[in-house]
Amino acid sequence: MSLIRSLGCVQIDPVAAVTGNQHLVLGARDPGYTADSLNTLLSDHKVFEYFANAACVIPIEDYALFEPVRARLRERLAPSLQGLEKTVQHVLQRLKEEGPLPSRAFRAVERVSGYWDSADVPKTKDTTLALNLLLDSAVIRVVARQGNERYFHITESELQQQVITIKEDIDLFAQRQALLDKYIHAYRVVDARDPRLGWLKSTAAERRADIAARVSDGRMIPLKVEDVATPYYIRAEDEDLLMHMEREEPHYDPSGPVRFLPPLDNLLWRRERIVDLFDFHYKWEIYTPEVKRTYGYYAMPILHGDRLIGRMDPRLDRKTGVLTVRLLSMEETAPPVEEWITDFREGLQFFASMHGARSITIEKTVPKELKKLLKSI
Repeated sequence: MSLIRSLGCVQIDPVAAVTGNQHLVLGARDPGYTADSLNTLLSDHKVFEYFANAACVIPIEDYALFEPVRARLRERLAPSLQGLEKTVQHVLQRLKEEGPLPSRAFRAVERVSGYWDSADVPKTKDTTLALNLLLDSAVIRVVARQGNERYFHITESELQQQVITIKEDIDLFAQRQALLDKYIHAYRVVDARDPRLGWLKSTAAERRADIAARVSDGRMIPLKVEDVATPYYIRAEDEDLLMHMEREEPHYDPSGPVRFLPPLDNLLWRRERIVDLFDFHYKWEIYTPEVKRTYGYYAMPILHGDRLIGRMDPRLDRKTGVLTVRLLSMEETAPPVEEWITDFREGLQFFASMHGARSITIEKTVPKELKKLLKSI
């Protein structure tokens, strides 16, 4: 729970080359993490799922902060909910009478065009679309998970009261500013170019004005990053940490753990920032045709110390217990191999055991000679 609060939120994604993004994010930061930990927090109502950077796990105490997002979605989705009114009422009645239910508990009356269907080819159960519309409108919420299966229930009156209270205490502008504060807490190093700034739609001029206001009143500090033209900013309370880092001897520390970051890791949310601060160019190639991929379907950046030194494209076969690294590709600027190979072996073995793999197979490496050095894994 402390880790989620520190990160601000953790993005959820069902793609599971190894396991879901949310579990990979938390596992990279907490050696003792298990998926059951997060599922327990959800069922104990310590966290909720909603849209921040995308669909995310968020501390429950932040529920009211996201009212501007919910209000925008409710307005946009109201016509769709009205068009499914009979199905919506049926879903709500069953949840009220029976408690939390998964989507599979509902039998479709008809097929409709869901979020991902083409308009002329309806494939989605009407009850599934109703659940998604109610979820995005915050009438219901996810209260438990079993694997990737979500259990829905009507949003508790206590959470609705949080929203009523914040509306009574502060106006809409102040609500938007509170959400921007949450975004800044999650990103820590921010720039006004980001169209997601504050997790609400805004113009470039509005984003610049929001940042300028925070600099003017001392809440944020502008940064000048060597050889980077883009202005970046940090929270004033993070200045001491930055100054401490700057006083440390400025060279690469060749010791320390290796961690593998999933494509939607918090550190990778802003790709331009990764280029500016780490000189690391990253693209998730899941939507790139296989023949055009450079690093692989689920290439995970490799973090060693404070450097991103390469990428690993893993697959976990849960039936056989084999973790297959389809491609291990190191950056040309990576330090000499002897400085990180031991930490890499330990990091990969730990990663495999954390996710239940019993053996590791490495198919291809760049450079080629790296494969021989990893035979002992």
